[in-house]
This record gives sequence, structure tokens and C-alpha cells, in this order.
Amino acid sequence: MKIREAVSTDAKGIAIVQVDSWRTTYKGIVPDKYLEKLSYSDREKVWQQAISKGKMYVADVKGKIVGFVIGGKERSGNYPSYGGEVYAIYLLEEYQGKGIGTLLMKPIVTDFLHQQIDSMIVCVLKDNDSRFFYERLGAKQIDSIEIEIGGKKLTELVYGWENIDGILE
Repeated sequence: MKIREAVSTDAKGIAIVQVDSWRTTYKGIVPDKYLEKLSYSDREKVWQQAISKGKMYVADVKGKIVGFVIGGKERSGNYPSYGGEVYAIYLLEEYQGKGIGTLLMKPIVTDFLHQQIDSMIVCVLKDNDSRFFYERLGAKQIDSIEIEIGGKKLTELVYGWENIDGILE
């Protein structure tokens, strides 16, 4: 398994990871109808554009994308003391809990540090157990916000790292 920067030909594999991981991770959290409507081809188009615009990394096992992460500058403007944001990090269910998520975080953190960004946030649904992954990496909950997915109101937790250096240790 290797972690590498995403290239345009990875968009299809990234779309598969996103759709499949949403369907397993968010089952019982996000409405089933919403999850059923997720489309590989629609997500592939979105990721094709995202790859060309920013830093994105994939976990590659023998040519198969099993996970990915994308991040950049904090987007909302609501957390001015946090410069960076992990926009998305997903792994296929069978690859979760094996340390790959931590390996995916390292290049994003390194990119931020090279840009003199030493803090970051990530948003995660309250009912998503992956929030404990961020806590293990030293994140602290700094906010909670209400969002809507598929017509259902959900609570999203905002986690922050005031100093991201520790993630690289």
C-alpha cells in the first residue's frame, strides 16, 4: 500500500470509495433514499475537477484506490484561528481501522506546514464513530452545527487542532 498524490485517472476510484464508504458509514444516519441515489459517475465528475484544483492524496493498494483525503484552506471563515481544513477523508470499510487514515493525514498536514498553516479543522457527523479517529489524533471539538442531508437534520461536529505538528509524530 502506498500513499501518493491523486492524478486525474484516480477520479473513478475516488468516486467508488466515496459512494461505497458513505453507504456503509452513514447507513442509519443519513436517509437510505439519499444513499441509494449516490452516483459513481456524478461523483467521478466532481472529483475530476477537485483533483485539478487542489492537493488530494490516495491510498493505493496494487492499483486500487482504497481511500483518499483532500484538504485546503479553511472554507467557512467561522474559525479564523484555524488556517486549514480537511475537506474529506474516506476509506473503504474493509480498510478502516488499519492505520491508513493516519497515513493519509500526514501529507495534508505536511502541505499545510509548508504553507505556514499550523492549525486545521475537520467536520464530522455527530453519529459517525470516525470522530473518535480525530480525537485520537489530538483534535478537540470546537463547535457543532446543524446541517441537512437528504431532508434530515443532522448535527455536525467541528473538530480543531490548534497545532498540527503532533499529527506527524
